Amino acid sequence: MQIQNIETFQTAIPLHTPFKTALRTVTIAESIVVKITCEGGVTGFGEAPPTHVITGDSLASIDFAINRVFKPLLLGMDIDAREQIFEKLHGSMVGNPSAKAAVDIALYDCIANAASTPLVSFLGGYRKEIETDYTVSVNTPQEMAADARKYIDNGFNVLKIKVGKDQIEQDVKRIQAIRQEIGDDTLIRLDANQGWNAKEAVKAIRQMESLGLDIELIEQPVNAYDIEGLKYVTDNTETPIMADESVFSPLDAKRILENKAADLINIKLMKAGGIHQALKIATLAQAYGVECMVGSMIETKLGITAAAHFAASQPNVTRYDFDAPLMLTDDLIQGGVTYEGKLIRLGTAAGLGIKKINKQYIINQQ
Repeated sequence: MQIQNIETFQTAIPLHTPFKTALRTVTIAESIVVKITCEGGVTGFGEAPPTHVITGDSLASIDFAINRVFKPLLLGMDIDAREQIFEKLHGSMVGNPSAKAAVDIALYDCIANAASTPLVSFLGGYRKEIETDYTVSVNTPQEMAADARKYIDNGFNVLKIKVGKDQIEQDVKRIQAIRQEIGDDTLIRLDANQGWNAKEAVKAIRQMESLGLDIELIEQPVNAYDIEGLKYVTDNTETPIMADESVFSPLDAKRILENKAADLINIKLMKAGGIHQALKIATLAQAYGVECMVGSMIETKLGITAAAHFAASQPNVTRYDFDAPLMLTDDLIQGGVTYEGKLIRLGTAAGLGIKKINKQYIINQQ
């Protein structure tokens, strides 16, 4: 079944509340959407948001990579020979992981649609539903405590707290304020987004441990390239440490796992270049007995549907960070996963189950 056409659409949907981390503030979810059409009318969709400070991808670079590099290479190829397709896709450019991910996701959607099976079943079918956390943006301790209370009242029982934007003493105050507001029954995990150095991280984490703040895990406390610093934090604290920005590729994961530099790995399709490479990371981590989270950027329900299907298919993916669509004022797509509060149902439709793109959010098309 040959690939006949590859189209891209630039889209934008406002967030109802600004999303703030140590690295950036986001108010609009922008993305490049990919549609691949194969023989017999089989179609697949993918998405790539620009995340300059993490992946280096911009709207312009994503669009250029897809239309000027990937499209000429892939047109006419047979999706039944998917290993050849993915080899060509990932070998065609250095970097550009989000652009690769969008095309990769659309290809997997085509493949599963052609097989008339949900993508989660095609990939392994380990689970049919999962539960997401909800992210508390970095703000003042009082604002973050109020936000945490709101999310708990809305039925979420796992919160991901953003820290690392300023001095560690302020981060400790943030977590204290949140714990005082929501009590001890809620699971909380922290994400520093590379905001500390190794010694600062150990000091902050030990202080939180001594205060009994009961943190489930700390995500990416140090710079992505500071593997020695990441290992130092992991070795000198009791709280589990998760690598995020330090792991883009299977080779990155191998380096972390071999050096025992982190206790957990956060896999994101937009870092890995899509499902094909993400599967390799998950399999490698499983071989080392390491559990994974699957997270996301500020993506619409299109990208999150793909990430959820991948995450639910793998036995060692035990944590899910898929709240981004809940931050948007509307859905980009009709179909895909369904949310019931924290619960995400994958459904039984073939592929990703995407019915159509809501045209009012399309800015331009190629």
